Amino acid sequence: MRLLAFIMMLVVAAFHLLSPLASLRIDPDLGRLLLVELRLPRTLLVLGYGAVLGLSGAALQAVFANPLASPDISGASSGAALGAVLGGYWLGLAQPLALAACGAAGALAAMLLLVTLAGRRADPATLLLAGLAIALAAGAATSLALALAPSPFAFYDAFDWLMGSVVDRSLGQALAALIPAAVAGALLLRRAHPLDLVALGEDVAASLGHRPRRLALEVILLSAIAVGACVAVAGAIGFVGLVAPVLARRLTRGHPGQAMVPAAILGALLLTLADLAVRSIPLDRPIPLGVITALFGTPLFIALIVTMRRGVAS
Repeated sequence: MRLLAFIMMLVVAAFHLLSPLASLRIDPDLGRLLLVELRLPRTLLVLGYGAVLGLSGAALQAVFANPLASPDISGASSGAALGAVLGGYWLGLAQPLALAACGAAGALAAMLLLVTLAGRRADPATLLLAGLAIALAAGAATSLALALAPSPFAFYDAFDWLMGSVVDRSLGQALAALIPAAVAGALLLRRAHPLDLVALGEDVAASLGHRPRRLALEVILLSAIAVGACVAVAGAIGFVGLVAPVLARRLTRGHPGQAMVPAAILGALLLTLADLAVRSIPLDRPIPLGVITALFGTPLFIALIVTMRRGVAS
């Protein structure tokens, strides 16, 4: 199943990059420019951002021992958007790497606030309420920062920051987001086995030489860097970091650490499909990418809450 998901991701990515093929055949030079300057950054971003959301979502769910822990539900994505907006519109940081750093700082602040408010082993209801409170507060602060920004046109970018967009991103922006995210993601993957041990109990992990508290802080920090760097370029996109790990755990029989790679593949696949849907909608204005992910993510989110409620009731 994992191999099939990976093959599907490659096929969808190739279709995303090359479709429509007719526009590349009109003129070789124009086609090459279109492919490299417009389509390649967009394809790289949806693949990389989706993989980051799936991977970090799986890691956070393992750390919090809670299927509701994801970058968007925890407030990390909204915090990253706020950090990037403050850095770009108020501090005048125009370099993509500087914005990525601001996004990572905002995501880390949101995650640390979540741990402070709810605790690392919070029950689902407490985690959900604390995360939603942080996300709503960060979203409101982002809108306010854009409305009061020195640039009178900043507020028109609110949809891009709050709902996500990969339209008209350059290759430099894509690399500025994906290189830090790839490094942080690789370090997250190195913690897959300890996360599986923590799932068996913190005493078990400690007896085998791992430090659960330090591991949790490392996962939170690395997830914040990965998600924040992507949000700083493409805005906050919800539900992928929740849906992909839930599906991935079904492929790995519930092992949280082993679910990280499948979650990354599924996250990349889901976000690429969502962007294909955005491109196929025949409107004269782009639809925010987060709108599409919310349409397929919300039903699963509701189903997950209902399932957890039935489990508690029984």
